[in-house]
Amino acid sequence: MAYEAEILNLIASECLLCHNAKCDKACPNGYKPSYFLRSVRFGNATKKDVNNDVCIECDAPCENACVHFDRPIRIKKAIEYANDLTLDVDDVSLEMEFLGLKCENPFFLSSSVVGSSYEMCAKALDMGWGGIVFKTIGFYTPDEVSPRFSAIKKDATPFVGFKNMEQISDHPLEANLKVLKELKKNYPTKIIIASIMGQNEDEWTELARLCEEANVDAIECNFSCPQMAVRGMGSDVGTNPNLVYKYTAATKRGTKLPILAKMTPNITNMEIPAIEAMKAGASGLAAINTIKSITNVDLTSMASHPNISGKCAVSGYSGKAVKPIALRFIHDMAKCEYLKNVPLSGMGGIETWQDALEFIALGCTNIQITTAIMQYGYRIIDDLIYGAKRYLKVMEYHSLKDIVGMGLENIISTDALDRQTMVFPYFNKEKCIGCGRCYISCFDGGHQAIVLDDNNMPSLTGSKCVGCHLCKLVCPVGAISETKRISKIKR
Repeated sequence: MAYEAEILNLIASECLLCHNAKCDKACPNGYKPSYFLRSVRFGNATKKDVNNDVCIECDAPCENACVHFDRPIRIKKAIEYANDLTLDVDDVSLEMEFLGLKCENPFFLSSSVVGSSYEMCAKALDMGWGGIVFKTIGFYTPDEVSPRFSAIKKDATPFVGFKNMEQISDHPLEANLKVLKELKKNYPTKIIIASIMGQNEDEWTELARLCEEANVDAIECNFSCPQMAVRGMGSDVGTNPNLVYKYTAATKRGTKLPILAKMTPNITNMEIPAIEAMKAGASGLAAINTIKSITNVDLTSMASHPNISGKCAVSGYSGKAVKPIALRFIHDMAKCEYLKNVPLSGMGGIETWQDALEFIALGCTNIQITTAIMQYGYRIIDDLIYGAKRYLKVMEYHSLKDIVGMGLENIISTDALDRQTMVFPYFNKEKCIGCGRCYISCFDGGHQAIVLDDNNMPSLTGSKCVGCHLCKLVCPVGAISETKRISKIKR
């Protein structure tokens, strides 16, 4: 029998996450199967929004109403395999202090298209987001291209990587300042951060002054956008430590508000410009912005995507695929001696509460999200909040603050890693479905340490195995685990 958790995740991944889902409307008991499947999809494999006893005995009109293009989603099977332990987490707090500001939770919209108008930001704040970093504003008004997005897909995943050619806000500066002021007036307990970008010192100073007049809580300096159509802006600044210092200092001259310097990943050592930002008066650091990229090339037309009259340009890459890169930069800054205890806002590939808490475990006290919202909507905040609270309750932590930076001490230099012991893979024959994926990968990409019997069941040749665990990673049903760690000498 296949691993139940893998089946559950597979079923949830097939759900189209519809708006006004027909499965919900078809439920005779008033449950929300679409909410349940979405919750599973974003890391909460519990029977939230459904009832096991009632649903298992039901004739499943929800499945008959499913609009999935291939076949109905197996909602009853998913409920059967989900965790029964749905906890009451109302007594768990996600409050976090960031830049001296009290945040009801650390989950913010990052400076981008997802927070570029009053209506959008108000909707997000009403749904439970802790704050907004409004789309970058400036005196410069861009003329945008069409289309401006493309994506990298993998198997059934809609996209794992996302490319965008958006620049800063194309709304007039006065209109943006009015929106910021209105947001803070109508949402006084939420955190409203203005993101700014100037073309010279005077503009940085004046933008900071105008934002303070709009009553925002803090200012983020965008030193990192990689697709600006004007030279000397965005990542052109972030890769130049001298400009980072100069423009941070210029911003500081225009305001007494906390200043967040947003770093570019299009550099080898992010700590160098980050240190300059702090020397010039920044209060904290944000990372990462998007990574310079070329995503797809159409081999018929030879045009890269997005195709703009047959042409394209290098621009920013985001989405789930960039999370490991973002975590690496956060780690580097958190462990830098000069940047110790500097407030960090983390972003890059965050979709689930697990993703978010990984950034917190590496030292972040604030989380910003864009691409997941563009793909799934503001509604993911429900799953971020419930998942984070449930984790804290199960692990018996009192606050998110308890796990800030806890993962840093376990990341060490490669020369200090244990190279005297190893762990072997263990094959669970009851869970194994005999697909042979482990054998193929081990033979063609590993050490030829797996053999198959007449029933396609794997076994290990211990003398050949080096414990790389490629087999475990490719197993589609989670049938491969690890043995105890043993000394290489005692093999």
